[in-house]
Amino acid sequence: MTTHAPRAAQSVTLPASLDEAVAALTAMPAAVPVAGGTDLMASVNSGQLRPAALVGLGRISEIRGWQYQDGNALLGAGLTHARMGRPDFAALIPALAAAARAAGPPQIRNAGTLGGNIVTAAPTGDTLPVLAAMEATLVIAGPGGARRETPVSHLLAGRDMLGAGELIGFVRVPLLHAPQVFVKATGRTGPGRATASVALVLDPARREVRCAVGAIAQVPLRPLEAEAWIASLIEWDADRKLAPEACAAFGEYVAAACIPDPADGTEAALPPAVLHLRRTVAALARRALGRALS
Repeated sequence: MTTHAPRAAQSVTLPASLDEAVAALTAMPAAVPVAGGTDLMASVNSGQLRPAALVGLGRISEIRGWQYQDGNALLGAGLTHARMGRPDFAALIPALAAAARAAGPPQIRNAGTLGGNIVTAAPTGDTLPVLAAMEATLVIAGPGGARRETPVSHLLAGRDMLGAGELIGFVRVPLLHAPQVFVKATGRTGPGRATASVALVLDPARREVRCAVGAIAQVPLRPLEAEAWIASLIEWDADRKLAPEACAAFGEYVAAACIPDPADGTEAALPPAVLHLRRTVAALARRALGRALS
C-alpha cells in the first residue's frame, strides 16, 4: 500500500472546469480523460489498457447540463444516460432520450455519458445513430481556450480527429420539434447491446426524412437514397400519412442499402446470419417510420 498509493495519487487529476481539463491533458500527453468509465475501466480491468495518468471529468459542472442556443440544444458531454432519459429531456429530444433509456442496465446508465459514447465510438453505441440522424455537431475545447466545431459523423468516420489536449465539451443538436424515433433489436431479453438499431427523424421545415442505422457497421449508416425516396412520397402540407406498403418498401430499401446483395445480385446468396440481420434492419426501419408518421 505504501509503495503504490503515492504513485496512484500523483497519476489522477480532477479539474473543476473544461479549460482546466484541457490544460491537464496538454501538460500530460499520456493522460487519459475519464468520465463515467463504463468502457475505459472495462479495458483497464481486462488488462487491455494501462493509462499512465487519468484526468477525471466528473467535477466539471458546466458539461453536465444543457442550454438553448439559436434553435439548438447545447448538450454537455458529461450528461449521463440516466439524466437524458428523464421526461424533461425526453420532451426536448425524444429519440435521444429513448436511446439513453435503452443504453443498458441502471448502473451503466447512471455512469455512462454522452461524450464518452461518442469518443469510444463503439458500433453498438445507442446515441450514435440518433446524433447522426439529427446531424449533430461537436463543440471541441482545445488549448488556450480555443473552441472549434465538427459534425459528429466526421469524428466517428475518422475524417476529423481530436488533437493533442482536445476534449469534447458539448454536442449541438438541432431542435426540430417534429416526430423522431429510436428503435433497436438486441440478442437477449431486456436492455442489452444492439444487434441493429435505427434512428429516424422527420424534418418538415426542410421536407426531409433522415435515417441512421447503427450497430451493423463501424459507424452509423445513412441510406440517403431511401431517405430522399420516402420524403418525396409524404404529403408534408397534409396529414403526412403513407400506405403500409410504402413503409414496408422503405424498410426494404434501407436494409438493402446498408446490407447490399452479393455480387450475383441475389438475396438468397447471403449467409443466414446476414440475411437475418438484413430482415431485422428492414423491420426496424419500417417500424420507426410508421411510429414517426403516426
